Amino acid sequence: MLLRLGLRAGEVAALSLDDIDWRAGEIEIHGKGRCQERLPLPADVGTALVDYLQRGRPATLGRHVFCTVIAPVRGLTREAVSDIVRRACVRTGILPCGAHRLRHTMACEMIRAQVRPAEIGQVLRHHSPASTAIYARVDRAALGVLARPWPVPVTEVREGRR
Repeated sequence: MLLRLGLRAGEVAALSLDDIDWRAGEIEIHGKGRCQERLPLPADVGTALVDYLQRGRPATLGRHVFCTVIAPVRGLTREAVSDIVRRACVRTGILPCGAHRLRHTMACEMIRAQVRPAEIGQVLRHHSPASTAIYARVDRAALGVLARPWPVPVTEVREGRR
């Protein structure tokens, strides 16, 4: 959900069973500034969610989708979601990062796919183009193949090859 839907950690933590409309294939997100929006639930995300609800979620009467596994069972916090991402990175040998990095990765992949910034802003549910512009940072590794070494060797400057 963090990577595929670009959700924030707090949005994942706040997700309730009542926010999922299985028949319509949608979820209601409780975002920043008390903003509520309905998003399509992609089939692969829905399948993973069903698997978690049937096999991974501890038994509880609580309505939070994502819960702690150690008693007392309660809904996860935003910080807990980020901590889970960090621990998963360590287990897989990836440099540890928080949940927001997955949202950022989604935006960067969209930029690489030449999706327009306005559309990226819609997917990320930004209210301002300035918020989306943060994700449009230069990909230095991709530009590295185009850049000339710096500084230009003196011999090239003297010979007019610059």
